[in-house]
Amino acid sequence: MSLYKGTYRIESARLPYWDYASAGWYFVTVCTKSRELFFGNVEGGQVVLSALGAIAQRFWTEIPEHCSGVEVDQWVIMPNHVHGIIVINETARETRRDVACNVSTAPAPSISPRAGSLSAIIRSYKSAVTREARLQGFRFAWQSRFYDHVIRDDKSLFQIREYLAHNPLGWDRDEDNPANPAIHRRRAVACNGSTP
Repeated sequence: MSLYKGTYRIESARLPYWDYASAGWYFVTVCTKSRELFFGNVEGGQVVLSALGAIAQRFWTEIPEHCSGVEVDQWVIMPNHVHGIIVINETARETRRDVACNVSTAPAPSISPRAGSLSAIIRSYKSAVTREARLQGFRFAWQSRFYDHVIRDDKSLFQIREYLAHNPLGWDRDEDNPANPAIHRRRAVACNGSTP
């Protein structure tokens, strides 16, 4: 953490030298606030989506309809997070100004992510899901940030696709699963300093 105007702030998780509006393949993870299980559960290695999970899935698949030059590759909606691969093509710089890519027609403040960038796409996705969830009467919130990984070669792409395909099968051992006993043991150690 660094000090900015007398307040500590979390450093950006983005690569400092990378242009996130440039064409490329990006692996993204977006989590719900406090890892709450809003999107459903996993039964027999398959994700069973809740109504809110269906909203998250619908808006994820619609990203290309609202963001010019953007595609979604493989993805999975998990009980408390979304994993997916977003592909930004050269034409993404001409992002349309509509509901999912720019939720407001007002000029964007200077702190807003650049149109067509990965941050703008994810911000718009999160905003669209949140808006629809609240319209349908759900109490819902996202974690404020998201994780990304720039995919640089075919080997990495293959490994990420494999991870996504098998992610529900590993839910019992997933660090984002609050029912994972290993998580509770680690938290107990962190709280009292003893070994389980």
